Amino acid sequence: MLLPARVKWRKLHRGRRTGVATQGNDLAFGEFGLQASEAAWMTNRQIEAARRVMTRFVRRGGQVFIRVFPDKSVTKKPAETRMGSGKGAPEGWVAVIKPGRVLFEMGGVTPEMAKRAFQLAAYKLPLKTRTLGIKSGVKAAVDVKIKGPAELKPGEGLEGIPGAVGAPAAAAAAAAPAARGPKAAPGAAPSIKPAPGAAPKAAPGAAPRAAAAPPAKPATGGGKK
Repeated sequence: MLLPARVKWRKLHRGRRTGVATQGNDLAFGEFGLQASEAAWMTNRQIEAARRVMTRFVRRGGQVFIRVFPDKSVTKKPAETRMGSGKGAPEGWVAVIKPGRVLFEMGGVTPEMAKRAFQLAAYKLPLKTRTLGIKSGVKAAVDVKIKGPAELKPGEGLEGIPGAVGAPAAAAAAAAPAARGPKAAPGAAPSIKPAPGAAPKAAPGAAPRAAAAPPAKPATGGGKK
């Protein structure tokens, strides 16, 4: 988490947030950027949360640049305290953001990936933002969900690929012995399974089976009158 190593003054005035950013309002390191559209205070926790969500989305495939630093201390007095008796104790660190300030930059990723990463980062920030370096017609990349064993559908593997077999299922199938019938006597001829729909074969030495007689035709006409 970002915070200054040492400062000259522990407690600072609150200051004003009027006007626009005259420095740090353009891309300097990456190809795409996230720019503030309004004034706000960004805490070091919010900056870290936005950095984490961007890094996890790109899976360390690109570079993330942080263009702001929380160098202003914020004080707060305890609850139910009487007025007076000096300024409160420092509680945290914030970065003063003005409209037009570039907050984060990214490089080494596609515009679709950068747009979705900036969308996820904007959810963590207390101000409105817009993107730089990404055309208006570019669509954000789709989130990739990693499915666990409990969410698998029939015919899907652990990676969500249809037809893939999971490692535990494959190991169990390999370990299970194949079901076999009774063993044949030594020296006996191997048994051959009959084709589906064929008549059963007669035993050796048995009398031949008589063929079935064709069905009789019904008599036509009546008897003698």
